[in-house]
Amino acid sequence: MQLFHFSEDPAIEIFTPRPVVVPSKRPPGCEWLNGPLVWAIDDWHQAMYFFPRDCPRILIWPTDKTVAADRERYWGSSTSRMIAFIERRWLARMSSAMINRYELPPSSFESLGDAGMWVARTVVYPLQRMIFSDMTLALELQNVELRPVDDLAQFKDLWNTSLHASGIRLRNASGWSDGVKRAAMAEGLQ
Repeated sequence: MQLFHFSEDPAIEIFTPRPVVVPSKRPPGCEWLNGPLVWAIDDWHQAMYFFPRDCPRILIWPTDKTVAADRERYWGSSTSRMIAFIERRWLARMSSAMINRYELPPSSFESLGDAGMWVARTVVYPLQRMIFSDMTLALELQNVELRPVDDLAQFKDLWNTSLHASGIRLRNASGWSDGVKRAAMAEGLQ
């Protein structure tokens, strides 16, 4: 298994645990996830981070509980393993982004058991760094279909389907209303 941390900073020599910038509502007993940690993502889920840091996005994929109607509604004839929705206004930034993928030692991390997220409570030294300059190609190589849309709020009901839905930086989405933001924060999606 490989673990990665994605950043626009090309000069990270050490990862020091730090608290999240915008704390999320956490289930009882999990409040520590807002505290000082180093975050990583596993190789299967890394496609969620081939985006500029502040780009709001929703990624979906089927699970063993996904029903045919949900798959048909969102996939149609697509053969991708994931679908990523972003706002069209982010396409220019996607095409000019330079993302650094730092590989991290798995032995330093513990799994959160959720969408490939792992955390370390101690300092972590990267094993290597790889630079990506074409995010669309990076997503294609991960078998992820990129679907630009006018706004992401139209997908607020994805969390009520049988698909897995992950929302990242949704607070930055132009069509994400306060009501949708509150619902997403309650779900820990921000």
